[in-house]
Amino acid sequence: MRSSELPLISDAEASVLATYFGRRALLGTGCVAAGVLTMPLSALAQAAPGASGDAEITVDQARTAPIPIVIPVLGGDAGQLVSSVISGDLGNCGLFSPINGALPVGVPDFGTYKSLGARALVSGTATTGGGGLRVEFRLWDVLTGQQIQGTAYTAGAGDARKIAHIIADVIYERLLGEKGYFNSRIAYIARSGPRAHQITRLAIMDQDGANSHYLSGGQWLTLTPRFSPVSEQLAFMSYANNRPRVYVLNLATGRQQLLGDFDGISFAPRFAPDGRTVVMSVTRGGGSDIYTVDLASRAKRQLTSSGAIDTSPCYSPDGSQIVFNSDRGGTPQLYIMSAGGGGAKRISYGNGTYGSPVWSPRGDLIAFTRIANGSFSLGVMAPDGTGERILTQGFTVDTPTFCPNGRVLAFCRQTAAGSGGAGFSSSIGTIDITGFHERSIPAVGMSSDPAWSPLNG
Repeated sequence: MRSSELPLISDAEASVLATYFGRRALLGTGCVAAGVLTMPLSALAQAAPGASGDAEITVDQARTAPIPIVIPVLGGDAGQLVSSVISGDLGNCGLFSPINGALPVGVPDFGTYKSLGARALVSGTATTGGGGLRVEFRLWDVLTGQQIQGTAYTAGAGDARKIAHIIADVIYERLLGEKGYFNSRIAYIARSGPRAHQITRLAIMDQDGANSHYLSGGQWLTLTPRFSPVSEQLAFMSYANNRPRVYVLNLATGRQQLLGDFDGISFAPRFAPDGRTVVMSVTRGGGSDIYTVDLASRAKRQLTSSGAIDTSPCYSPDGSQIVFNSDRGGTPQLYIMSAGGGGAKRISYGNGTYGSPVWSPRGDLIAFTRIANGSFSLGVMAPDGTGERILTQGFTVDTPTFCPNGRVLAFCRQTAAGSGGAGFSSSIGTIDITGFHERSIPAVGMSSDPAWSPLNG
């Protein structure tokens, strides 16, 4: 089936898929080597202690007062690109306030940067030659005059953006005491063509929207990509050969394989934290059950048999539990069960119906979509169902996915379509888990179904 055509599936199966997808659907990585710049530029600029836990500013503090940091151009075209990407990463997360400033020669004149209101300073060089790139980077505490970090990176000449993302992650960690998330990617569905006959392609981009490219040609309707947490693999649902089923794509080789040969339709895949198993939904008459498939042996295991529509499973970070969506109680709600199945307990009790649950990599939150009074909301709650908070609302806000450090969510936002599909839009946005700093990510045309990679993905 082509992506603009209707699938050849039964009415019962179509009903299950309609319940799962809801309104939103039916309406080059290079190698980088790093070395520590162990010697400070002067005895007056002593290196600060190396542990990331030494950070004096918390993420909560930075939300209220973003850290002012001077990021000069590091020299030449490569240095300009590196500095621009670092500034974009730090500025776009909302926790830093990049400042333009002159590149210091030797030991910085910290008084000059203090007068700019800076708390931190980046210095260094970026040089190219022989098809390679070398970036020397130093991070300074402007208030104390200490060097916080010094590292040199070498890579291919085309890896300037990757080095910049790595440096931005280092800055984030050294100043905030937590791992960054900038050296990561987002898989998504690129959409093109008229609203009623859209072509969908599997696509991937850097987390800032750069280096976007297609992974599939658009011949078949493709939805819900999901990254493996440990390998270069994507699980997704495709209507290839007129049968909606889950496939796994190896990003390194381009090889695509069917995952699990079920009698019914398979959909809603998620990898286990160890990357060895994929959990998914499989239709059964007018309902669906949750199964796991072992990637090595292809052994299948059924986890639920409630007689209802059980779908959207997602593992906890430690792999011991699964959150999922089910209408076993009459309306779609969120439940948690053991990873082996059994012991399901409802955790959602707010107004409306719930779906699209995803567990934070930190383990402390579950993100979800809630539908009430014809409007979508995107929110988070604790794994026991307490502390529910709505982060953003809209005609359709759906498919949340956490960044690697659990501080930010990406999601799909769609607008209502008028006559003939006029006015319809579908884009990917991000928002902090506190509801702070919502923004859009540029992508190729219309886009949906984001899935954030692990760090260094």
